[in-house]
Amino acid sequence: MSAALLQSSQLPVRLCRPLCAYLVPLRPERPFRSFLLTSTFNVQPRKPSLNTRSVSSHTAQASGGISMTDRYGRELQAACDAVRLAARLCTKVQLQLKAGEKQDKSDDSPVTIADYGSQALVAYSLQQSLPDAHFSMVAEEDSADLRSQDSQAMADRITDEVNAILCQETGGQTLSKQAVLDLIDQGASQGGPQGRHWVLDPIDGTRGFVGLRQYAICLGLLDQGQVVLGVLGCPNLPKQSIQEEDGAAGVAERVGTEGIGCIFTAVKGQGAFVGPLNGRMSSVKLKLEDTSDFSTARFMESYESKHSDQSFTSQLAKELGVTAAPLRLDSQAKYGALARGDAAILLRFPHKGYREKIWDHAAGAIIVQEAGAVITDASGATLQLGKGRWLDMDRGIVTSTPKLHAAIVKAISQNQSQEL
Repeated sequence: MSAALLQSSQLPVRLCRPLCAYLVPLRPERPFRSFLLTSTFNVQPRKPSLNTRSVSSHTAQASGGISMTDRYGRELQAACDAVRLAARLCTKVQLQLKAGEKQDKSDDSPVTIADYGSQALVAYSLQQSLPDAHFSMVAEEDSADLRSQDSQAMADRITDEVNAILCQETGGQTLSKQAVLDLIDQGASQGGPQGRHWVLDPIDGTRGFVGLRQYAICLGLLDQGQVVLGVLGCPNLPKQSIQEEDGAAGVAERVGTEGIGCIFTAVKGQGAFVGPLNGRMSSVKLKLEDTSDFSTARFMESYESKHSDQSFTSQLAKELGVTAAPLRLDSQAKYGALARGDAAILLRFPHKGYREKIWDHAAGAIIVQEAGAVITDASGATLQLGKGRWLDMDRGIVTSTPKLHAAIVKAISQNQSQEL
């Protein structure tokens, strides 16, 4: 094993303890198991976790009301562990983000140290939890920019933040910068219709993250081209029904307070659930009520106008008889909010030329479906999330309860006919 890839738990205490001291103390579901990773970021078997809380209650019951013996039960537990771990890093970094700690990608979207750190932690955690499973992950980020000489300070900060979390979890074991960059690059899978692939958006809603608004850590699992599992970690989302102010800037300052922070989970055919992100309560099963009354329905859309054509969605909602003002929220947190009934309609119509990616919708799609909603493109066609990294579709995405969904798709079709 290369010493460059592993910085053992014998690091000077002065390097490890101060980082741990600033972490938000969210309770992990269970300590990681010890085993040897067999990739370029090999680490020595872990020492026993310093977490002394009992974990026996989790051996038979996975998160989200699913038994560990049910199909995908182990995968769901692993996904929840990974998302909660990444959420620790994100909640800490969001309030401390400095101007020089983000980059702009070619499509003008920002990427922060938390995007990179979250992706590294999820890749690491999943392989810790499922050591015998083939690992393939389709994820948003890569480390190409971080390997340049000009980005070494940012790469060092990412490594420090990742190690701060591992320090708390393992009692001192940390990873080298090279190992962290290699973990980030494990998200390079092309996905597709064969085999199993994790699908990750390490921070969905990075603009919201930078603006101290809503964001989500989104993790799904593809099996033979079908999304079979989804987890949304929403650190800033209230446990009660959202209001307009919950999408605004500054909500990040509430993190860690009572009633803030949700995790949504779903497994195909087994329902959708919501619970607190810190995992201290049993999850509640979600079941939407169907309605055909647009006058009492509320619709959600992206906070950023550049993410969706708000003039079109506003006009469409008006034609359908929606009277309430839209709820505007960053990220796939909208899918979670709809799944628990905060709104009945979610519309996303990207501007011409924008191409959707599967990580923007995979986790959220199965959660709303398992809660009883319908999600399709604007023509009513099923979203094809198992054909690679891109999500090609007709114009936009419509998510709603069944009766409303049918009426929305019909109205869109009629509008298109009139334009022709």
